[in-house]
Amino acid sequence: MPGKEKKDTTGLVLQPNPQWQSNVCELPDQSGIPRLVAGVDEVGRGALFGPVVAGAVILPASALAQLAIAGVKDSKQLSRLRRIKLAQEIQRLALDWRIGYATSYEIDQINILQASLLAMKRAILKLKVQPDICLIDGREFVPDLPIPQQGMVKGDERSLEIAAASVVAKVWRDELMIRFAAKYPDYDLVANKGYGTERHRLALQQYGPSRLHRLSFSPCRVGLKVEG
Repeated sequence: MPGKEKKDTTGLVLQPNPQWQSNVCELPDQSGIPRLVAGVDEVGRGALFGPVVAGAVILPASALAQLAIAGVKDSKQLSRLRRIKLAQEIQRLALDWRIGYATSYEIDQINILQASLLAMKRAILKLKVQPDICLIDGREFVPDLPIPQQGMVKGDERSLEIAAASVVAKVWRDELMIRFAAKYPDYDLVANKGYGTERHRLALQQYGPSRLHRLSFSPCRVGLKVEG
């Protein structure tokens, strides 16, 4: 029946999403040969704790429609369970996907923007499949990248590859924060994933920052105490 939702074997609800039909067809190769595109995005840029994490994803053309119908989009617009399911599907279908990150120490040393670009570069350079071009979310370019690149403002809304990278990176970072929560139980990391919620800020005032907090971020500069 028209408009009826369908499900694939992964249990993901499939819904029409013509938004992605043009996708990276905006980047034609004059030779007529399809190009391999790596979508690149970062997550955790605004967090107070832990690394900034980037994903790089190369999708085959045959997977684009399936992932679009499955609902791949900017990770911030998806529920946690939805992200996890979609990340598994992206990883299954991708030609290659990799994660790169920059530590809180590196963020403090070079600033969050440069650390985000460094995380992106590390993710790209880990790829075993060589892309012809990297689509980078945002206006900035990754310094000294030996692969052609193009910035795309609001890329996670305009490119399925960038959206896929956002989803994979978000799930990876969230899982990392949950593991860190066992070592740093005072900061409510399971709930806030390192972001500056009220409870997290109150914990900073009470206990001071840990070694994995970003001391260059003003909410983390509470007193001089640094927990182990």
